[in-house]
Amino acid sequence: MAVRAYSVIKDSVNMKVIKWTGLLNTDTGQPYEFASKYPDKSVQVYGTFGASPHCFIEGTNELVDGSPANYQTLNDPSSAALDIVAAKVEQILENTNLIRPRVTGDGTTSLTVLLCIGK
Repeated sequence: MAVRAYSVIKDSVNMKVIKWTGLLNTDTGQPYEFASKYPDKSVQVYGTFGASPHCFIEGTNELVDGSPANYQTLNDPSSAALDIVAAKVEQILENTNLIRPRVTGDGTTSLTVLLCIGK
């Protein structure tokens, strides 16, 4: 299990785009902090999904001794869990302080996740 760093690929006053690449089976993305400053959020997932793939979009507001804790799977506006199994774009309902992707699958799974946040 690796924690994959993100990069900020767009940064303006009203919008940011955060990108995680090379997410393999059991990887998580480095949590993006201060996401709650931007109430509008969407996520795009694409890549090689492999067998039994899942990309969970998770969030938390909790820090324990300075480290994120107790991640929960976030939801889309219809309250369906953001457990993404094929390429798509989804809006995120909750406005948590920290957001990350978490991936499961097989040895061929390799995903890219884009988080777009705006005001």
